[in-house]
Amino acid sequence: MASLLPTHPLLLHHPTGSALAAVPSGCFRQPSSFNPALSSIHRTKAGFSSSQHELASPADFEFEAPLKVLKYPDQKLRKKNKRIATFDDSTKKLVHEMFDVMYKTDGIGLSAPQVGVNVQLMVFNPVGERGEGEEIVLINPKVRKYSMNRTLYNEGCLSFPGINADVKRPESVKIDARDVNGMRFSISLSGLPARIFQHEFDHLEGILFFERMTDEVLDSIRAQLQALEMKYEEMTGFPSPEKIESRRRRKVATGFGKSKPLR
Repeated sequence: MASLLPTHPLLLHHPTGSALAAVPSGCFRQPSSFNPALSSIHRTKAGFSSSQHELASPADFEFEAPLKVLKYPDQKLRKKNKRIATFDDSTKKLVHEMFDVMYKTDGIGLSAPQVGVNVQLMVFNPVGERGEGEEIVLINPKVRKYSMNRTLYNEGCLSFPGINADVKRPESVKIDARDVNGMRFSISLSGLPARIFQHEFDHLEGILFFERMTDEVLDSIRAQLQALEMKYEEMTGFPSPEKIESRRRRKVATGFGKSKPLR
């Protein structure tokens, strides 16, 4: 796989001595033999098609620091996330705070809805260590193509503490997005970065990772999901906004709708 291009504006580059071997287990478990990389990063003038997502207003960026990661079954994890049209200090502040809480919770990726800000923004660093690896910011991402090859991977999620299970996803994806300054670009991801992107992209679409699991895998974590639902009820005094039992037959197919498979 090609190495990451550290000069791309959406990346905050930090020198690192080794490949992505020291990824914390807070978000994904990484096999020692895995050697992920980003590839084919380049600028593009291609236009973006109209989106069904509403545009975010300044009020949508209001939050109190430090941010906290919302836990399942918080309703904000299911809300529609608005597209960002204004790229200013509020956007940069949100990015900064998201990286901060991601590192403090031993994550390698985080989406804005996971911290209660329902906008189309994600951050990640496959190394998962502050000052190392590549800090990646994707705003209003849209999947253009994806690999026909799928792989199983043991995923975790900061919104599902203590839960890890296998999820099958495409090995690589091609994405259109904007950077923190609003510049449009195209990027191709493979390996672990592609996996992280797809997990966080699902969050931006209101999809949670257990919805991409097989029935057998879902059954193996069903009791843990029910425990989170009960904890939510105990903490809030309200019924859980969703129950895993009522979603038994709701599954999300692997892939990205109208996106084209990579050939």
